[in-house]
Amino acid sequence: MTCEHCVLSVTEELTELEGVSDVAVTLVPGGASSVTVTSDAPVDADALRGAVADAGYEVVPS
Repeated sequence: MTCEHCVLSVTEELTELEGVSDVAVTLVPGGASSVTVTSDAPVDADALRGAVADAGYEVVPS
């Protein structure tokens, strides 16, 4: 992710998942940004990866 538009795209996709109550993105232009998802119940990891992919990005191990 390189800009606030990227952050908004990822945040929008993740907040559409059932149970997600908050998404916080730490933007690192030119590096690996991090995303913290808060939920009311467990969220399937594949659903999280899918939402990030729908926004045009991929999840990489930290």
